[in-house]
Amino acid sequence: MNLTGRCLCRSLAFDVTGDILRTGHCHCESCRRATSSPVTTFFCVATADVAFRGDTLRHYASSPGVSRGFCNGCGSPMSFETEGRPGEIDLYVASLEDATGVEITQHWYWNERVSWLHCEDDLPKRED
Repeated sequence: MNLTGRCLCRSLAFDVTGDILRTGHCHCESCRRATSSPVTTFFCVATADVAFRGDTLRHYASSPGVSRGFCNGCGSPMSFETEGRPGEIDLYVASLEDATGVEITQHWYWNERVSWLHCEDDLPKRED
């Protein structure tokens, strides 16, 4: 699969070659605060399958063992990496130029979801 994405100001972009390992809507408090949105949707790929281009991807250690990548220019969140899954990187589906072929398969941290957003689908809803 070949996917391309970018930040808001267009100074940082990425290209993905390779298979998507997993997808999901994350409801955890950390992702909500990092994006100022009620849910964040990720697709995960092998780190070796991602090439960032343009501006330098900046990182913020949001919790022990977690690194969140963002654009230095506009602040757009771009990536999530955890020591718990070495060799993998999560990217934001909403940053893709075309997400048509990306199928979301589950909800993560369902127990941390906001009460005022209602998700009515048949996807598995995991507590972690």
